[in-house]
Amino acid sequence: MTSLLTSPARDRLRAPRATPSNAIVLAIILACQLMIVLDVSIVITALPKIHGDLAFSPTGLSWVQNAYTLTFGGLLLLGARAGDILGRRRMFMAGIALFTAASLAGGLAQSAGWLLAARAVQGIGAAIAAPATLALLTITFREGHERIRAVAAYSAVSAGGGSVGLVLGGMLTTWASWRWGLFINVPIGIALICLAPRCLPETERHAGRFDLTGAVTSTLGMTALVYGFVRAAADGWGERGTLASFAAGTALLTAFVLAERRAEQPITPLRLFASRERSGAYLARLLLVAGNFSAFFFLTQYLQGALGFSALQAGLAFLPMTIAMFATIRVVPRIAARVGDAWLLIGGLVLALAGMAWLTRISAGMEFFPQIAVPLTIFGAGTGIAFGPLTSAGLAGVAPSDAGAASGMLNVSQQLGGSLGLGILVTVFAAASGSVHDTLSGVASQVQARDDLAHAVAAALTGSTAFLVVAVAVVIAVMQPARATAALDEAMPAGAVAGDRYATESLATVEL
Repeated sequence: MTSLLTSPARDRLRAPRATPSNAIVLAIILACQLMIVLDVSIVITALPKIHGDLAFSPTGLSWVQNAYTLTFGGLLLLGARAGDILGRRRMFMAGIALFTAASLAGGLAQSAGWLLAARAVQGIGAAIAAPATLALLTITFREGHERIRAVAAYSAVSAGGGSVGLVLGGMLTTWASWRWGLFINVPIGIALICLAPRCLPETERHAGRFDLTGAVTSTLGMTALVYGFVRAAADGWGERGTLASFAAGTALLTAFVLAERRAEQPITPLRLFASRERSGAYLARLLLVAGNFSAFFFLTQYLQGALGFSALQAGLAFLPMTIAMFATIRVVPRIAARVGDAWLLIGGLVLALAGMAWLTRISAGMEFFPQIAVPLTIFGAGTGIAFGPLTSAGLAGVAPSDAGAASGMLNVSQQLGGSLGLGILVTVFAAASGSVHDTLSGVASQVQARDDLAHAVAAALTGSTAFLVVAVAVVIAVMQPARATAALDEAMPAGAVAGDRYATESLATVEL
């Protein structure tokens, strides 16, 4: 019977056996992306437990987050270049293997230094694997409806992964241990490593050079700056180590700029910053993430330390924000087609600013609803509105040869914004905390402890509000978003709609 079939017919019969289902490929990609995004937030609701078990200082606790986000953001563009040169599937497997091993080591940590080292290695693994997932998705799914559906699923995982991590981290911490927030990656990672060579296609390799100097100087420079802020919170601004950290950070970042000017294939082409719109978009994105990422860090401690929530309850407390963010993300493309990105961007940031400003009024005796739930919902809605137009502006007018670097810069500004914002606001928290250190050690009275913690968190949230104020100012004074929107629309194919543009852009955007 087979001999009666034409050659194309025989090919169609063989295809399902020879080529893995696209659904399996998408499942592998989404599982990897979810694991990477989860680890940005899955430890946040566990921070009070980690603080007690591993004897972190209140300021040193911020490094549980920063160790991951700094290496992730700092090496992300180098990871993308490695995939181009060495092959995406190979780098995907290498990144997942490193991430999985580091997760196991972090779950077994017996000291603060051990955990921080594991988190830094996790970030390196994520920086290698994350760019590969995007490339593998684009070569697996054809342009058109098939790719748009895959991108929509990827975007949902990227946007919601952080919020899911808050809830999942709370569940695991309450029902088992904070260590399971890291252990959970191990079986998933092993499964992905086993499936990848069977199901994922390998990409063509390209000749190229690694910009190691740029990657190392940028990552170490940002780390030194963040370390300087954290050390200033503990030891003071005039302390020798603090000043040395700031000096080293400044020198390393200067060396980074000089290296990128001379590099044959820089990981960060400086021509990306020639446009005011794009430069403003990167800066505004950094500021927005600096404000909201820090808010999560401090609010989870407030909810557990001042209101007496369990880790699970603290995670669930962020659900109003998550629901509002998802709801607005879904409707933004339709609204953008009517009112334009410029008004959406400004309106979203102002709405997020209003929610954050309301949160600064928290106190130890405050009820969760409505004093916390409502402003969190407002903040989530504003953030969901703002992210899409910020992405549009960050890619506006980019030459095709620089599209990958521009997309990478959106991710880098997001990860480094979280680290830098948290590093700065830890100093605000420490300055306002008074007896918080004694509080967490059980020395101060319980009532005074809650009052001190609430006061310190309110001060830190005031700092988050200041970040959002500056973000609004950058959009109005620097970006000129209306021109950025026009430039992007001119670059779109005829007949393209706003919904397609947002779907395409989300390929390179790992939302927090």
